[in-house]
Amino acid sequence: MMALDISQNKHADVSMEEKDRLFAEMKSDDRWNHVLNGCYECGICVASCPSAKFYDFSPRIIAQAAAREDTDLMYTLMSDSVWDCSQCFSCDRCPRENSPGQIITIMREVAVKNGLKTAKEALQGYGRIIYKIMLTGSQVSPDMLQPDAFPDWGTHVYEIADNLEDWRKALPPETLHTTETGWKIDEKTIIELYLIWHMTGVMDLIEGVDEGLYDIIVDVMEEKLEEAGYDDITFD
Repeated sequence: MMALDISQNKHADVSMEEKDRLFAEMKSDDRWNHVLNGCYECGICVASCPSAKFYDFSPRIIAQAAAREDTDLMYTLMSDSVWDCSQCFSCDRCPRENSPGQIITIMREVAVKNGLKTAKEALQGYGRIIYKIMLTGSQVSPDMLQPDAFPDWGTHVYEIADNLEDWRKALPPETLHTTETGWKIDEKTIIELYLIWHMTGVMDLIEGVDEGLYDIIVDVMEEKLEEAGYDDITFD
């Protein structure tokens, strides 16, 4: 397990103006003032956090840095530590009603929107999931669960990766590695999914993280939407 490096100069190559700008973007989120109320340093959030059991990860450090408005440390945490969070929100039991999980959600969104290098690296393994959802409406198939692609899943992913043949036997024999025939998604649902992703800005986020994946999905979506009669939707 690597020790959490929260040194103030870890990202000295990034200007304080940029770090301040990103923190201001976090604070401008409508959720910010509802999930941050100061920290008692009681450690309940850390004790209840499953990610803290696998990583040198502390939701308390994140809540404290946010409350102090330590923009330098917040940039370090946004670049590295937030990707260890499992987003289970067990930390919501805080006696001050802080929600480090919600703070992390905002931090992740800002990281993705601004194309941080670590955000692209952290989300790389999920490109196949996004592509599979857009094509079939379903999510993960066993052959996709590899430790190098999903390090944030903890040690359990190693067990899955080491026993892929057993997992495949539990799925339809026609496909061996996918749930497509076992979990058929209605075409109307796929179209609705495309429209939601388009109108809510999800596609813009994907473009910022992985342009290649964005181009592939756009090709699929445009063809499907045109077939469904949505000729006026463009992704330019």
